[in-house]
Amino acid sequence: MAEIRTLIVDDEPLARRGIRQLLAAHREFVVVGEARDGGEALRALASFKPDLVFLDVQMPGLDGMSVVRLHGAERMPVTVFVTAHDEFAVKAFEAEALDYLVKPLSEARFRATIARVLERLRSRPVRRIPVATAAGERLLDPSEIDWIAAQDDHARIHSGAQHYRVRTSLSALETQLDAAGFARVHRSAIVRLDRIRELQAGDGQGDATVVLYDGTVVPVSRRRLPRVRALLKPA
Repeated sequence: MAEIRTLIVDDEPLARRGIRQLLAAHREFVVVGEARDGGEALRALASFKPDLVFLDVQMPGLDGMSVVRLHGAERMPVTVFVTAHDEFAVKAFEAEALDYLVKPLSEARFRATIARVLERLRSRPVRRIPVATAAGERLLDPSEIDWIAAQDDHARIHSGAQHYRVRTSLSALETQLDAAGFARVHRSAIVRLDRIRELQAGDGQGDATVVLYDGTVVPVSRRRLPRVRALLKPA
């Protein structure tokens, strides 16, 4: 899967650290931010737009339930509540949380939660992308896309001989397109995996690259290279 942008919200530093340590065994998850209270959580949700949030139920000031109410349940990412008391489980599910974890966190229970998160994210439908053309707006199917490059505050979608400029981030497109066989190979590029002809390793002085079937060369960052290799490995 694409990197799963994760936010950790808990007023206890040890609890935040514990979730980070448990997530370290699951390479798909990237912690994009932490929040110590409900106010910080609301700002982080708006700023980072995570795919997943671990949200403490009991916090001073705004608690976890209030964060969901103020942010809007329909706008929340996949949510896992974290609580010291399992009587909050019913309220967690009423708030449309995917799961809840009781402190102290159990490694086995955490793995089960991660499995549920992955299942939920993989089951998201792949939507077509609206793009502007000379004839008006059209809906571009993901199967038509070769690769996408970041371009200032836009994304440039390459589809055969055509190019479309859309006002969105690569992170937003990455989340949307993952189920259709795409991978983020660089902070500035997403590539459809079945368009890749070969992977060329770097020489130690620069990034590796992927070569597409039309000859396009796209850089692969060192950080993302192991995952790209794994995705291209024959089953």
